[in-house]
Amino acid sequence: MKPPNPSPEPSPQLAVNRELWNAWTEINQTSKFYDLDAFRAGRSSLNPIELEELGDVEGKSLLHLQCHFGLDTLSWARLGARATGIDLSDNSIELARSLAEELSIPARFVRSDVYDVPEVLGDETFDIVFTSYGVLDWLSDLDRWARVVASRLRPGGVFHIVEFHPAALVLDEEKNLAYPYFPSSEPMRLVEQGSYADPDADFSHDSYQWCHSLGEIVTAVASAGLRIEHLHEFSESPYDCFPFTTEVEPGRAVIAGLEDKVPLMFSLKAIREA
Repeated sequence: MKPPNPSPEPSPQLAVNRELWNAWTEINQTSKFYDLDAFRAGRSSLNPIELEELGDVEGKSLLHLQCHFGLDTLSWARLGARATGIDLSDNSIELARSLAEELSIPARFVRSDVYDVPEVLGDETFDIVFTSYGVLDWLSDLDRWARVVASRLRPGGVFHIVEFHPAALVLDEEKNLAYPYFPSSEPMRLVEQGSYADPDADFSHDSYQWCHSLGEIVTAVASAGLRIEHLHEFSESPYDCFPFTTEVEPGRAVIAGLEDKVPLMFSLKAIREA
């Protein structure tokens, strides 16, 4: 399998988004949403969906794309994976490395845009490539992303993604249809107020995001040469991080009034065959 072509020069949109995530790292690390004190005390940041669908990771090499400041990466490492986290944010990777050292967790963290991973990691491949929760709308080219994923997997390796469903992301805080579902090469320019982890933070910054339909996501993964093992859709989420969701119990959020009518999350598992 050929690796993706070399990346073009970083786009202005990427630079803006990197600035945003650098600033969000400073906000998010003190938020109740991430609860770093509980994580330091041993709490895992992983949810039942990814734990059940990926299964035992003991002794397996795992690449976590778009890892933010690495709590999931470190949680996989606590379960015995040989984990590497990748993120575009300088501040996120610096904090992730600091946490790994502080907690004596053997995980590696590399600052890189997703599309530059083949250049940064060379020929290195993994048993598992994992990514989750709010990652795809920051990517301009899903076909290229999927080829990067496939190029990082060993024969028999597993790709697993858990992500917010694109059908839900068309909603605004009043649950009205406000954003496009179908993909476009042109990004949406949005103004972020606060952070998804702390909406009340005194912060404002532009972001650039891209819409991706479920069909585009599945087709990109299949076209990269991976065999799709399952696609699951869920009407609830472990995170109450949208203005249109309501937490009905700890670790369980729904779209109030649209329960069981609109998918809120999906998971996809695919295999790179020999």
